[in-house]
Amino acid sequence: MLKNIYRKEAIEYKKAHWKGKALLLAGLPAWLITTIAGLFVAILTLTLIFCTYTQRINVRGEVITLPHSVNVFAPQQGFVVTQYVKIGDIVNKGQPLYEIDVSRNTISGNVNTSQVAVINEKITNSESIIQKLKHNKIETLNALEKQLETFHESLKKTNQMLMTTQSGLKKMHGNLANYDGYLKKGLVTKDQYNYQHSLYFQQQSAYQSLVSQKMQLDSQITQLRSDKVTKQADFDNQIASQQNQTSDYKNQLLESNANGNIIIKATTEGRIESLTVTKGQMVENGSSLAQIKPVGNVEYYLILWLPNNTIPYVQAGDTINIRYDAFPSDKFGQFPGEIVSISSVPTSRQEMAEYTNVNNGNNQQELALYKAIIKIKNKTFDYNGKTLALSNGLKAQAMVFLEERPLYMWMFTPFYKMSQSVSGPINE
Repeated sequence: MLKNIYRKEAIEYKKAHWKGKALLLAGLPAWLITTIAGLFVAILTLTLIFCTYTQRINVRGEVITLPHSVNVFAPQQGFVVTQYVKIGDIVNKGQPLYEIDVSRNTISGNVNTSQVAVINEKITNSESIIQKLKHNKIETLNALEKQLETFHESLKKTNQMLMTTQSGLKKMHGNLANYDGYLKKGLVTKDQYNYQHSLYFQQQSAYQSLVSQKMQLDSQITQLRSDKVTKQADFDNQIASQQNQTSDYKNQLLESNANGNIIIKATTEGRIESLTVTKGQMVENGSSLAQIKPVGNVEYYLILWLPNNTIPYVQAGDTINIRYDAFPSDKFGQFPGEIVSISSVPTSRQEMAEYTNVNNGNNQQELALYKAIIKIKNKTFDYNGKTLALSNGLKAQAMVFLEERPLYMWMFTPFYKMSQSVSGPINE
């Protein structure tokens, strides 16, 4: 009703009427706008030509020590009988860590204990047989030696008798020649001459009997010497055979003891960093028992797994930036590292299985990965008055710098790919 009081034209006038004065500013000169635009284009062109950008990739890695930390595993299934060390102890190579019972029990008792008792009885019997054989060998050789002494004594006496008989035979032969002359001269009778001949032949028969006896004694002495050597070799063979049997029994005893309680020893010198099991606990084959951290001159390195598309751009001596998961970069910052070596062939899956930080979330496991060893310059960090140190297995991220190009080349990268996609076969 009230709107009808005013004319429509008056209302429109009020809406469009300015309540203040309008001030019109003068525009910028055209030469100034042209100059500013030219400077902008020049700066942009110079930036694209002379400024460069380095391509970079973020990869994950793991801190290791040289020498490495050692994990001790259970060789068999069983339960812990004794724990010899505790966390923080310094151990030497070969020092016992655990005693594990791997034996079996049946209704008749412990199988290993029964086997050990039987084998020990066999060893005792075998050693007793060896002692008896050695005693019999000594007795037999002594008896043969006594027989040899007796035959040697008989041979000596026979030689003496033989010499005496030979001397008497020579004299009788001379007397018999004289008797031939006496008989021709008639000084002796035919009976006396025949008697001398009979004595000579008796002496000759005695001589031949002594020669035969000497040959028999020589033969018997040779036989006894041969018997002595044969008997000695016989006893030695029996003793050696029995000793071999004893060695077999001892090997069986060792195997039985290995199936009973086994001692787990330290494989290297170092500090006990962790103990996984305690006394009375069951362990499976391959279960982790302890971790030994090397002491002394220990070097820390970072292991990185580089994809194959980064290999042309990185080399030994390049510097990278490292960020540790345990030391956030917003407080501790980044740390420098230097590439020591890069493998020339892709790393095998068996080696990568030893590490827990291969996958970085970018399907890196599907690429060929090359192992890079990085030398770490900062091994300790100071924070709030305390010193923090690196440890084996610490996870980290590294910024690896790759190819450096001018900006305009990065801008034209899609065109390079397009030109390659539309190009024909390359003729060499």
